[in-house]
Amino acid sequence: MRFWRRSLTRGSQVSSGRVIAPGGLIGILGGGQLGRMTAMAARTMGYRVRVMDPEAGCPASFVVDEVVVGKWDDVAAARRLAAGVDAVTLEIEQIGVDALRSVAEVAPLRPGVEPIRVIQDKILQKLWLREHGFPVGDFCVVRAEEELQRAVAELGGRVFLKVARGGYDGRGQARIGFAGAATEGEVAEAWASLSGRPAVAERALELDFEISVMAARSPNGEVRSYPAARNHHVDQILAWSVLPAGISDELEEKARGIAQGIIAKFDLEGLLCIEMFVTRDGELLVNELAPRPHNSYHQSERACATSQFEQLVRTTCNLPLGATEVLMPAAIVNLLGEVWLQAPNGEPDFAAALTVPGVRLHLYEKKEARAGRKMGHLSATGATLEEALGRVLEAKGRL
Repeated sequence: MRFWRRSLTRGSQVSSGRVIAPGGLIGILGGGQLGRMTAMAARTMGYRVRVMDPEAGCPASFVVDEVVVGKWDDVAAARRLAAGVDAVTLEIEQIGVDALRSVAEVAPLRPGVEPIRVIQDKILQKLWLREHGFPVGDFCVVRAEEELQRAVAELGGRVFLKVARGGYDGRGQARIGFAGAATEGEVAEAWASLSGRPAVAERALELDFEISVMAARSPNGEVRSYPAARNHHVDQILAWSVLPAGISDELEEKARGIAQGIIAKFDLEGLLCIEMFVTRDGELLVNELAPRPHNSYHQSERACATSQFEQLVRTTCNLPLGATEVLMPAAIVNLLGEVWLQAPNGEPDFAAALTVPGVRLHLYEKKEARAGRKMGHLSATGATLEEALGRVLEAKGRL
């Protein structure tokens, strides 16, 4: 018999402190590759899975019990997803707030409405981080071209402009002042590229490297974080990531402390990935937050006792959190649509890639390869992080 209780601190959101045992039904908002891999972990643990996605043939559709077709702001579809499930989580943060609230009225929603409402809007996210004392680089909120012109001057002339809502993997972004002194025309062009939508202008930083930390928090308040991963981006899209990051103990402790502080302050139930910049003068700054599994922790399937996907299932079902230490270094390299578009006859040589020791292939069963689209990834383990990264990059080179 199910027992739900109304939380006095979460408005109309349904809350349950009970453990959801294997055999239960989990709902996932989103059926992309992250939903697919979460569903695969859930099925391994004996759970049934229902997802909501705009596409009936989404990547998760091949491994779940049911797909509810609906756009991210479809309240009716969101309620159908939640009907009869034991708990709901998500794999994409761009879900309409009204849809999130409708889910929360029916079933426990983890991570919760309020964290998603804040994180899905880069303006609200940056302001929240600054208000709560977490380290961020200099930024300005811009809602008009005139404000952007002033912001570029205030921020030193070299600026990353990021649309507040909906941008990802380099989309909805513009660079200003990187080819010389920013002109009014360049600023106007950057603003037009975002179609005049509200945005965040960020001072360009002198970076040493980039890291991320994945934190997990269960409904009973247990918090764990993974060791930091080191990330490399090309054109604002993650190219490769390696775990562990190979940073100093001091920086590792500081990064994990920030991650655990943010997830606790949000009262977030689920996963939260914190992307961070390490500047050339050693400063550690929060870049962006993702309240879901993250591309930079795909290698946790190979490196850690508990993958990020199993950890999400555990938080969703109020199970004890799994161990997060690295058992063996591992790395991933993303396979974008270009791999298919540039291959002879459109067929990458996966057999050649798999001749590299320790390499595995992970494909998402997306129907069409497009430039910049994440179609899959390769992963590899090694005795050292350098060996793991070297292996996975060699394997990609053989495609």
